Amino acid sequence: MLQHGPVLCCPDKFRGSLTARQAAAALAVGVRRAGRTPIALPLADGGEGTLGVLCSDPADRRVQVVTGPLGEPVEAEWGMRETTAVVEMARASGLALVDGDNDPVRATTRGTGELIRAAIDARATRVIVALGGSATVDGGLGALEALDFDLRGVTVEVACDVATPFLDAPSVFGPQKGATAVDVDVLERRLVALAQRYHDELGVDVRGLAGSGAAGGLAGGLAALGARLLPGAALVADAVGLRDAIRSSSLVLTGEGRFDATSLAGKVVGHVVDEARALGVPVAVVAGGADWDGLPADVRRSTLDERAESVDAAHRDAARLLAEAAEEVAGAI
Repeated sequence: MLQHGPVLCCPDKFRGSLTARQAAAALAVGVRRAGRTPIALPLADGGEGTLGVLCSDPADRRVQVVTGPLGEPVEAEWGMRETTAVVEMARASGLALVDGDNDPVRATTRGTGELIRAAIDARATRVIVALGGSATVDGGLGALEALDFDLRGVTVEVACDVATPFLDAPSVFGPQKGATAVDVDVLERRLVALAQRYHDELGVDVRGLAGSGAAGGLAGGLAALGARLLPGAALVADAVGLRDAIRSSSLVLTGEGRFDATSLAGKVVGHVVDEARALGVPVAVVAGGADWDGLPADVRRSTLDERAESVDAAHRDAARLLAEAAEEVAGAI
């Protein structure tokens, strides 16, 4: 820790209010008001928002027309920096694309596979696949078919934020995607058969692989082809150099829209808090709202809800309230 070093502003998104980049900028405003030097380093946990963090320059963005979750063509943005590509599966196979009218039994990850294939065709040597927000529980079969069951020697890293096993995906995630009890039964039988197929044809048993059920089993399908499943927050943090940034800072500010126990289980805030405390750098968390149970006592904390007249006001004025919180914390620590 540098006693008089800069203040690192490294939040996740504030869902419904601010992107991670906007949140980092708001924190930086408050840090400057406190007379200190900010460094903005927006983060993501490997789900939605990862593309914006890893490929922030519009020049790094590309658009591909691919198969949407229910078979319709969609324009999906992806990114390429040097020889590393970033694919957000939500942009090709996401629940938001079906406008609340999903068919989880029919929904396919084919479009995500088409994006990965486009990255490989563009000579990427590494592809980061960000999971989250999916409409699908197809075990990744659609994506694998689009890839002709071949990653062509390219390193594929799958950013996961859950440890759900492959066969649990229908019961855990199916209802979130609109699956009825009958649908869940159909999907469970489908994934049992698919796991056996992956084992027989590809020699990989995805059933006991932690995180293989992420995105309705897409993680397991890609793992069957040789992709690596990695904790999303750590993967993104390593890609942007979080640890070195913390080492050169005197204070770390992180945050997200809602803090609760899950924030400490593989999410951005939990990862930042662990890294900062391990390196002996003071860290503070600013959240929209919070249940602080589990957060270490030495971590300073603040919520936007307590600064606003209402929850709606906290959402509406999130940037201003974040700046106020950052100014207060940066001035006190």
